[in-house]
Amino acid sequence: MVSDPSDDEKRKELAFACPIPPNDRSRILLGHGGGGKLTQSLIDTIFTPAFANPFLDARHDGAVLELGGHRVAFTTDSYVVQPLFFPGGDIGKLAVYGTVNDLAMCAARPLFLSLGLVLEEGLPIETLRKITCSMQVAAAEAGVQIVTGDTKVVDKGKGDEVFICTSGIGLLEHDVVVAPDRIAPGDAVVLSGDVGRHGMAIMASREGLEFESVIESDSRPLAGLVIDLLDAGVTIHCMRDLTRGGLATALIEIATTADRHIEIDETKVAVCEGVRGVCEILGFDPLYVANEGRFIAFVPSSNANRAVEIMRARPGGDGAAVTVRVMEEDRGLVTMTTAIGGTVILDMLSGDQLPRIC
Repeated sequence: MVSDPSDDEKRKELAFACPIPPNDRSRILLGHGGGGKLTQSLIDTIFTPAFANPFLDARHDGAVLELGGHRVAFTTDSYVVQPLFFPGGDIGKLAVYGTVNDLAMCAARPLFLSLGLVLEEGLPIETLRKITCSMQVAAAEAGVQIVTGDTKVVDKGKGDEVFICTSGIGLLEHDVVVAPDRIAPGDAVVLSGDVGRHGMAIMASREGLEFESVIESDSRPLAGLVIDLLDAGVTIHCMRDLTRGGLATALIEIATTADRHIEIDETKVAVCEGVRGVCEILGFDPLYVANEGRFIAFVPSSNANRAVEIMRARPGGDGAAVTVRVMEEDRGLVTMTTAIGGTVILDMLSGDQLPRIC
């Protein structure tokens, strides 16, 4: 519950944070960074035609490459979150965890990261020191080393304090192929925990809203969970961490790439009471809210219970549950059975619910 009645007007503004984008498609909008329809438009019309190759066309969280007889995963990401520090994390931890998690979604053990910093003139040195120390702690937790980097400074007012760019390399230790086109009818989809924490933690911190209980980001490294599954012999067809666009967008992307019909049961998707309450107040759908420590794994139904058992035994996976299944039809579609028994089709958002969250 919001503690200050004076926040009513602010809540009304936030409820309309996902507008239908303007018709002018000649310029970049904030929505192009939201992971929804505008992001897909950039990928389909600008990037894919320019850079098309088998690695990029897989539309995975990273590229799996053969180098010197070894299979390695390579990924890159950028972080523009505002505010820089928020309950449960900061931009430094986010950069490390996000890159490590993209490698994990390729079934790789993360090893090395690069670090690129774009700093705004006037940034306090102490702020940079705090971010750097946070990254060091996060890297140690994730078992990776930051081995190279670069720093640039832009004029005051041109950089919004700090932007971080990271790339990562990981080693595939198991003979598996994990990709969207590997999912099959009858697959179960295991969700590692409740959804919506990260986006709501950022929103509350950014807007200065106070609630009875603090909502903390779920930001954490996921590689340990994935490695446990692989070491236990669980067959994994595809994985995806639920960042921009949340659970719904990740499922839609995979269904479209694989041309499969995916069905989700709304009652089996956990949302903590605090997140659910804030979403209801502000008009957000938790299925589309970003996470930074949650992922889905498509596994054969015969492996589902074992996968849940393994994940629940480790921090970050204690809320694991089977929430989704892959249907027989080849439809490139995501449908949801609602809590009241109806069926709805899920679609990507046109705008951006919460810009600048990762």
